[in-house]
Amino acid sequence: MTDQSGPTEVDAATLEALGGIATATLAAQLRQRGLDNVVLGGLVALRPDLRLVGRARTLRFLPYREDLAAKMGMGVQRRGLETLRPGDVLVMEARGETSAGTIGDISALRAVKLGVTGIVTDGPIRDGEVIGTFDVPVYAAGRHPSAPSRRHVPWEMDVAVACAGVLVEPGDILVGDSDGLLVIPPAVAADVAVAALEQEREEGYVAARVAEGESLDGLFPMGAAWRERYESWKREHPA
Repeated sequence: MTDQSGPTEVDAATLEALGGIATATLAAQLRQRGLDNVVLGGLVALRPDLRLVGRARTLRFLPYREDLAAKMGMGVQRRGLETLRPGDVLVMEARGETSAGTIGDISALRAVKLGVTGIVTDGPIRDGEVIGTFDVPVYAAGRHPSAPSRRHVPWEMDVAVACAGVLVEPGDILVGDSDGLLVIPPAVAADVAVAALEQEREEGYVAARVAEGESLDGLFPMGAAWRERYESWKREHPA
């Protein structure tokens, strides 16, 4: 259940740091904190060259039913789009349904104009060729030409959703790169960012030694002798 006091606020410096860290590193750090089910699986980056980082804003779709579709219509989605703000990531739960699109180029363009830093759906997108020209990362379960109303009723915004097998709450932090996409609880975001940056620095040191011809034995994972050398190197090369 969502904390009624609201999510922990994540500062801009932490978001910037997270946006520059590989998702593989972040996944390792989250696993160390007992958070394994954080990777949104089966989604494809429309623009693998773009990195994603931002706060989750969620939209939940329910299965299409004629009487309720007439009552709810696409108004929920359209009104919800107008509440998006800079730094938000639109996260849509489509139940993994792949026989209809979830968002097309016009709605996606409106989200981009409102400042979103990403669009995520566990259903397909429509108008993929056009959306692919937008300078915003998009993760989806493929493409489909049909409108959402073929299979979906947009039901509600800003609730906990199950997207690509992961529970995402409004305010959670999403980070994505060419390897994939994951969710970071706001309460651990700052700690994860600091630890992940140190992990990447250490792994960069290890990679440099391997490139020089060193064996992995005692180096990766780092044993006591190499740990002492690394700590000495860090003192000589402050971050």
